[in-house]
Amino acid sequence: MLARYGVKFGIYKNGVFQERLFPFDPIPRVLEADEWALLEKGLRQRVAALNLFLRDIYDQKHIVSDGGIPEEFIFRSPGYLPQCEGIVPVRDIYSHISGIDLVKGKDGKWYILEDNLRIPSGASYPLIARELCRRCSPEAFHRHSILDNRNYGDLLRGVMDSVNTGGINVVFTPGRYNAAYFEHSYLAEKAGAVLAESSDLYVRDSVLYYRSTHGDQRVGAIYRHVSDEYMDPLTFQPDSLIGIPNLMAAYRAGHVAVLNAFGNGVADDKGIYCFVPKMIRYYLKEEPILPNAPTYLPFFEDERKYVLDHLDSLVIKDVAEAGGYGVVFGSKLTAEQLEDMRRTILAQPRRFIAQEVIDFQELPILDGDQQVDRKADLRAFVLTGANKSVVWPSGLTRFSRNPDSFIVNSSQGGGFKDTWIRSH
Repeated sequence: MLARYGVKFGIYKNGVFQERLFPFDPIPRVLEADEWALLEKGLRQRVAALNLFLRDIYDQKHIVSDGGIPEEFIFRSPGYLPQCEGIVPVRDIYSHISGIDLVKGKDGKWYILEDNLRIPSGASYPLIARELCRRCSPEAFHRHSILDNRNYGDLLRGVMDSVNTGGINVVFTPGRYNAAYFEHSYLAEKAGAVLAESSDLYVRDSVLYYRSTHGDQRVGAIYRHVSDEYMDPLTFQPDSLIGIPNLMAAYRAGHVAVLNAFGNGVADDKGIYCFVPKMIRYYLKEEPILPNAPTYLPFFEDERKYVLDHLDSLVIKDVAEAGGYGVVFGSKLTAEQLEDMRRTILAQPRRFIAQEVIDFQELPILDGDQQVDRKADLRAFVLTGANKSVVWPSGLTRFSRNPDSFIVNSSQGGGFKDTWIRSH
């Protein structure tokens, strides 16, 4: 059934695009109601603080002037876009769809590994997996008290409608050969939005339009699946062929809502991640409910010394990389490679973070006719509209197919499984 519905994920390897079925494991991850309630509360808290941070950092920068985050650290972030200074998105919402990655340690605690506030992907896969599993085994869902996750399309439509400036909703895709094209088309269908590429859209008089067979239609909200730098060749990357010229003019004028907002990369920078607990205390006057993984910033001298002294036991991450790329386990490096890494960190301390290795839980998967345990994480989705944030009662559980690997990303060959939230 997955093959029939084209549930695929593309991978670029050695310069070649390889599209394959996204490996699915039928054994679900099960979370009890009380555990999920804690995660919900912590995730809403975190996303609220991140949205306030983005509002602040592109305007008054109070957290910088008050000494919460060093100014140099903000403006050297590869995700910070000076073109967004002074622009306030529709309804003051920056991260409409937030993908927060968590792991559960063997100590029983949940840890936030990463915040994804630019183009977080993956919701379509558990959504369609649940739909197909219901067809294959409806009795399993009749017998157990599992929260229904089929409302994601309605939640997404609600968010888009809540910020829509007047016009149709559009899901913007770079095209058929994007790794997650299945997701773009599937979510457009579920949310009742139009799926469009750059050739379908244009800006006139700071208003975005969609070229339709029934005449051109104004666009009120655009859910993009294209990185910031390629979205408008007149503002960002001038040689982009997949962007929409003058989109920033429409966005700046408040004539179209862009989901997620431009410039969000400064908040999901792996280095800025270290300051999210501070953001929660600063903006919300609350203690963080969900902790970060223990993390060190080589940017600061005292933490740099610790990192260099313990390089062989830490995980080193390049702040500009994503999808499991740029992740190095010190324990797997040779003496020569450790020395090379040490020199690179000394030369570019802002480029890296270092984390303690969390021995997070394995989950059972089927490997042929055998049941084996593999490392797994959870990407939870928080949808923020004009009135509130909602944590989707499901999530993308990804697992490593390699018994010796902690890397679960789909771009690194990982698989996925459904996440069942019990209602009581």
